[in-house]
Amino acid sequence: MKTVIGIVGSYRRSGIAVAAVEAVLEGAREAGAKTEIIHLVDQNLNFCNNCRKCTQKPGPERGRCGQLDGLEPLLQQIEDADAVVLGSAVNYGSVTAIFRKFMERLTGFYYWPWGQPLPKLRKPPSRKAVLVASSGMPGFMLPLFTDVPRSLRITANLIGATPMSTLWMGRYAWQARCRLLPEDKQRAMDAGRKLAV
Repeated sequence: MKTVIGIVGSYRRSGIAVAAVEAVLEGAREAGAKTEIIHLVDQNLNFCNNCRKCTQKPGPERGRCGQLDGLEPLLQQIEDADAVVLGSAVNYGSVTAIFRKFMERLTGFYYWPWGQPLPKLRKPPSRKAVLVASSGMPGFMLPLFTDVPRSLRITANLIGATPMSTLWMGRYAWQARCRLLPEDKQRAMDAGRKLAV
């Protein structure tokens, strides 16, 4: 049985980003996978202090952060999963601040000793991913006018995942409590089924 983990950077449990990630996980469960969703808003994650100690030791194993918070258990869950779903709402043209905080704490997946101009990824991707973003603008505009697709792709790459599907959910600002449209839910479930095979 494959394990698919969803990581969502939304401040609202009733938001579209959460609903879309849950739909992807529902599709994965229907295809026989074990699933779990992690709400970053519930995680005890400090900000990265950019000390880069986690990047100094060579080798394929990711560097460990010296901060004593919830990062290590979270990264262990990710590394134990066969596939991941990364989701965020679009805030001011980017991922949410809470997703960005998580993203910045992934530096240990790089080897970047002092004196080297650029970091190197420690391991090639070994799992699959689905990337999800929700926005008030039409979905096709997200790659054109926001950096959300790039941020989600970088995050997937860091945690060793290759995106198999991208779900840019749009037109969700026309009322206070929008619900995931049936056609968007179907697309999300289809993407989840692909993760489970």
